[in-house]
Amino acid sequence: MEALKYLLLPPVINALLILAGLALGARYLTGGLLITLGLASLLALSTPLVSHALRQGLEPPALASPGQLNQAQAIVILGGGRDSASPEFGWGDAPSNASWRRLAYGAHLHRETQLPILVSGGRVHDEHSAEASLMAAALREVFEVPVRWMEGRSSSTAENARYTAEMLGADGIEHVALVSQAWHLPRAVAEFERAGLAVTAGPTEFANAPPPGIHAWIPRAYHLHQSTRALHEWLGRAELALRNQLLRRGD
Repeated sequence: MEALKYLLLPPVINALLILAGLALGARYLTGGLLITLGLASLLALSTPLVSHALRQGLEPPALASPGQLNQAQAIVILGGGRDSASPEFGWGDAPSNASWRRLAYGAHLHRETQLPILVSGGRVHDEHSAEASLMAAALREVFEVPVRWMEGRSSSTAENARYTAEMLGADGIEHVALVSQAWHLPRAVAEFERAGLAVTAGPTEFANAPPPGIHAWIPRAYHLHQSTRALHEWLGRAELALRNQLLRRGD
């Protein structure tokens, strides 16, 4: 399923459409349409306007104040990837930019609420250390914030939820504040609730509004990347909905 998901995402899907069109022949209607669709969709997904629309449709509301976390018993920060062999901090690998944003917001919420923190992230490609250990090091050494739990077995959002629920359940914790990018959180919340935890969403890094005028239509690689992440999340939601539907049929 994961490999199929990447085949359906830019720029691979766009390249496949163009190659299929070339194979059929640009002079024929179907071939020309496929080439046009591949190029046009690649350019459209690279614009600020389209990437913003795709991300904004995923995002929950921001926390109005830390007071909304009154019922939470812990803060859970999800891993967002790593940079391999990063030289800055002397840790070997280091958290990716997405992870740093989550860590900064989790540290902020901790200072406002004094809730204990769990970091969640494993070894997606059999790396030497779990992502959770890199996140814990960043919280301790950069943000001077303690970490109570490290969940280092997971390699997906569903596993983040399952292993975190097991770990926190042993300490009697039933309600968490869940921190991740705004575009990722709705699906993450659904997975954590499915694992048996009550969740208050702590979203960060919201989509920026596109610039005015013609600049909203100028393609850039940055916006293609943002569109690809958003489409990945939409596919993840579709996969989750399909799994839930199959489970209901099996009951």
